[in-house]
Amino acid sequence: MDQTHIIIAIFEFAVLLFSLSLHEAAHAWMANRLGDPTARMLGRVTLNPIKHIDPLGTVILPIIMLLVNTGFLFGWAKPTPVTPANFKNLRRDDILTTVAGPGSNLLAAIGATLLMLLLSRTSASGANIVHQIAGTGGLDPTLMASSPVLYPLVFLFYLAMILNLILAAFNLLPLPPLDGSHVFRHMLPYKALRFYDSMGMISLLLIFVLGGRVVGFIVGPAIYFLRGILLAF
Repeated sequence: MDQTHIIIAIFEFAVLLFSLSLHEAAHAWMANRLGDPTARMLGRVTLNPIKHIDPLGTVILPIIMLLVNTGFLFGWAKPTPVTPANFKNLRRDDILTTVAGPGSNLLAAIGATLLMLLLSRTSASGANIVHQIAGTGGLDPTLMASSPVLYPLVFLFYLAMILNLILAAFNLLPLPPLDGSHVFRHMLPYKALRFYDSMGMISLLLIFVLGGRVVGFIVGPAIYFLRGILLAF
């Protein structure tokens, strides 16, 4: 792994830690707002990644993926504990708490895009950097050396845009134990719900085999669209 790949790996891991922490903190915050203080009492309404780390999903797997240079980075954090009995309206509050996680990632992706547009519109060097990164999707060591503060900042925003879109889409897949399943299960009749909740290994296999393809199908056009906007300004 050369120096450029090491820098990219460090940036990707930092953005992943932030994005996973934001996701779980949003679950915890929304649950607390809706009457369930379980996660708040455990200190989970925070962006501190230490509170959300799952050793396998947050550390080991992402580092292995970065070391073997798979070209794709993914992970998960420690699930946010929720006590549904504390909700006043079980169905509504469970859905709101669930979508708060992917929703926070979607907002982060939009926020990162807007910040890049702002930097592009306010300075010629910012526009040059944003256009280079959006156009190639990669890191230019020469440009980074000439702009050691602005370039890394824009690159972090670009990674945040992409990784948060991926996390939002992946978590909304209607397969247990992903967030999307908590929403989808409320739409099922009782008999179908019993089978759905017991899918177990079948669901994990579907996630492993089809998850990446489905997310790519959803996120690919969105990334292409946002890159077009960045290049146009």
